Amino acid sequence: MGSERIAIVGNGIIGHGTAQVFAMAGHPVTMIGRNPQSLEKAIGRIKASLKDFVAHGIVSSGEADAAVGRVAVSTVLEDAKPADFVLEAVTEDLDLKIGIFARLDATCRPEAILASSSGQPASALVPRVARKERVIAAHFWYPPQLIPLVEVCGGPHCAREVVDRTVDLIRRAGKHPVVIDKEVKGFIGNRLQFALLREAWALWADGVAAPEVIDAVVRMSFGRRLGVTGPIESADVGGLATMYNFSRFLQPDLSTAPEPPQAVAQTLAKQQGAGGWPGLYDWSRRDRQALVDARMKELFRWLAEDRRKAAR
Repeated sequence: MGSERIAIVGNGIIGHGTAQVFAMAGHPVTMIGRNPQSLEKAIGRIKASLKDFVAHGIVSSGEADAAVGRVAVSTVLEDAKPADFVLEAVTEDLDLKIGIFARLDATCRPEAILASSSGQPASALVPRVARKERVIAAHFWYPPQLIPLVEVCGGPHCAREVVDRTVDLIRRAGKHPVVIDKEVKGFIGNRLQFALLREAWALWADGVAAPEVIDAVVRMSFGRRLGVTGPIESADVGGLATMYNFSRFLQPDLSTAPEPPQAVAQTLAKQQGAGGWPGLYDWSRRDRQALVDARMKELFRWLAEDRRKAAR
């Protein structure tokens, strides 16, 4: 297949990031935002991101310029009408999303796919949609320019053809789509991420260890393996019987709290309004930006490695 026409509704961190992804893959993109000022900033962020891609040898300067040239901007939702694939990436306001999907359904061509990159299941977005079979979740991870995973979930109403077309489009854009068979809140990645965070917070709140100790344990142990073997693979490789029996011993002692620890809420309340960056760490003594930069550098390293493997 050739280039599809893409519309991105929203120009925040996911919106401009996915616009860059599809533009780099050769697709014409219309990025739709609320006002010209925010759209101008979004284009600036795309240019800055592509400059980093050039610096890391991912694309040439000519390819970066061409990608920017494929992105048009609009403040009119109905300008999504010619699109083959529309991706909603607005703020997490369910009523707003339901209204957007109702308008897109009335505006876009019948064969156009209407997708959402939010954490909402597709079935939550269709109360006012007539053609429910074309609505799908396509959950990109931040930053979408660098993270390969996209969680795709059609829900009970979605046509299989729509799932297949979405997977094919995302794969051709250089991403790694995975299909989730059953709708669950937060999809898979967020559920696993927050299960780990719940236990980490609980360990801190119970006085088991300081934040830096808990983080060091993750980084210096199974964190190093997770890029090679996921949790289920690791359990199989380590020995299913051993892991099953240890789970029977340990799982009853793990946190199952339905709410975050009160100590986290108290820390947040105490620090809000005091200036600085709130957290369990003392960020007045740590360089937060340096940590973010180091993480971005590692994501670029992974992306370059993925590109090299794909080229073999």
